[in-house]
Amino acid sequence: MTKLKIKSGDTVRLIAGDHKGQEGKVQRILRDKNKAIVEGVNMVSKHEKPSASNPQGGIVKKEAPIHLSNLSLIDKKGDSTRVGYRMEDGKKVRFSKKSNEVI
Repeated sequence: MTKLKIKSGDTVRLIAGDHKGQEGKVQRILRDKNKAIVEGVNMVSKHEKPSASNPQGGIVKKEAPIHLSNLSLIDKKGDSTRVGYRMEDGKKVRFSKKSNEVI
């Protein structure tokens, strides 16, 4: 299994697909599928049957997973960047390859 460089809570930009250019915060990572769910991006309509938690039922908008290869991390300056790892004070930290700052 490969090392994932995008984590939950990171702000990302879509670099490919129908929603190219949109930005959002990563809610969840699906490690087995190499996909992520990004808040407010790649919204799909899904029909839900009435249930105890949703007595009305009907059409619900929700986020669909996006492959990690279509996401680019956004650093503190607001630029898309690649992610690297290095050792600092005996700890492994992520850093932005564009600005060389710790994320």
